Amino acid sequence: MEPRSRYGNPRLYVVNGKQYFTLPSARGFTQRGIASWYGPKFHGRRTSSGETYDMYKMTAAHKTLPLPTYVAVRNLATGREIVVRVNDRGPFHGDRIIDLSYAAATKLGIARRGTGLVEVRALESGSAARRARGSEPTRSGPARLFVQAGAFQAATNAVRLRTRLAAVSKLPVRVRRAISDGRVMYRVWLGPVSSVEEAYRVSDVLGVLGIEGPRIVAE
Repeated sequence: MEPRSRYGNPRLYVVNGKQYFTLPSARGFTQRGIASWYGPKFHGRRTSSGETYDMYKMTAAHKTLPLPTYVAVRNLATGREIVVRVNDRGPFHGDRIIDLSYAAATKLGIARRGTGLVEVRALESGSAARRARGSEPTRSGPARLFVQAGAFQAATNAVRLRTRLAAVSKLPVRVRRAISDGRVMYRVWLGPVSSVEEAYRVSDVLGVLGIEGPRIVAE
């Protein structure tokens, strides 16, 4: 197992006024959401781990995983799976969970479109990651994509927003109860939607309606 980087693993860091907490361990970590990629603009620059970013290597950036961590990333539209080494921080967009290098995005099949719906799964160690490069994709249920219009501590506020959106939306609108940081939250979701592009279109419509900060989420 690789030692942790001397850089890039603070307990807490702040970007654009938002706090992020580095996970103490990657064990058992899985996540579904939107992957993006970063390339020439950052090629040759220093990453959060102190290494030099090389867009032609199989690396990635993540907001909270320890650096470095090996993860399997599966394209949920095609089933294609790759293994990357997380050595940087980002992406700092609310609806994206991982930024892939250009090489990784190309192998996963999302470079041309720019984004894709993926599942991220942490691997136990560097040796396990190397073995996983030739393994078959893991089996898991199909992912569904939603647009979160809001999240509230009061259920009445969530129901009020759901009622407002249901009157104008062709998509199903529901309230989802969840625990976040030990608190009960009521989240208003529209969908499922058929693609990342449709999710962006729905988010744009919500913005026109005066709803700030919609997020794209996967289940």
